[in-house]
Amino acid sequence: MIVVTGATGHLGKLVVEGLLEKLPADQVVAAVRTPEKAAALAERGVEVRRADYTDPESLVTAFKGADKLLLVSSSEVGQRVAQHQAVIEAAKRAGVGHLVYTSASKATTSKLAVAPEHKATEELIEASGLTATILRNNWYHENYAETIKQAAGTGSFVGSAGDGRIAGAARADYAAAAVAVLAGEGHEGRIYELTGDTAYSYADLAAEIAKATGREITYADLPADEHAKVLAQAGLPEPLIGFLVAIDGDIKDGLLAETTDDLRTLIGRPATPVGVTVAEVAGPR
Repeated sequence: MIVVTGATGHLGKLVVEGLLEKLPADQVVAAVRTPEKAAALAERGVEVRRADYTDPESLVTAFKGADKLLLVSSSEVGQRVAQHQAVIEAAKRAGVGHLVYTSASKATTSKLAVAPEHKATEELIEASGLTATILRNNWYHENYAETIKQAAGTGSFVGSAGDGRIAGAARADYAAAAVAVLAGEGHEGRIYELTGDTAYSYADLAAEIAKATGREITYADLPADEHAKVLAQAGLPEPLIGFLVAIDGDIKDGLLAETTDDLRTLIGRPATPVGVTVAEVAGPR
């Protein structure tokens, strides 16, 4: 039996769909904070269990009988380590056979803004003694969905990433990799650095938006402080501004630029080019 946490979230629901293509529904468990949101899965024969990262007992109950457990990293930045620790401890108590975790690129050594919480989680997993597989996901193309929509409407977007490149892939690619590990064999103890096949810059992103929309799209590269001012003028909250500017700085420093073959090897096909995602987000001309 395979338990997927965050099964109604952006990544988790894709993993569940992928598993259902390979396994009977009664072999898949959707672990979710709000079971009512997973009613459609329950109707398809998937067992839905309540699993709240802030309620350890709910986690132990949700994980009972799991041969494999996918821990989809929490979206609550700043709360991740405590929440992930609760999942890891519950997995041990429930006797989970194999834990799979969605981490970040080079989490234990990178200076990437999002790396520290993932590094701490990987260390907790190692200390737990659980059999584990680490999926270090690079950036998601979909992280730029709002940028793509805004640029398609206005003809431009700004950032502070310079000529830095992103070895990103589509969310569905990362989900497919998780499915390959969960439904496959021989992945115990492995750490996979999952990236797209080709890294792209913001200038490349602008060109893909232009191709998808049929209009001229420009990317204006700004100093970090000017970038922050523009985001503030757009009404973004200060914590988000700090995060976005920090990530652009990381991209400028090349922290997301390196490509590997791990993703395409796991999923058995090339990773999705960013232009495909851009076209999907931008919609028809």
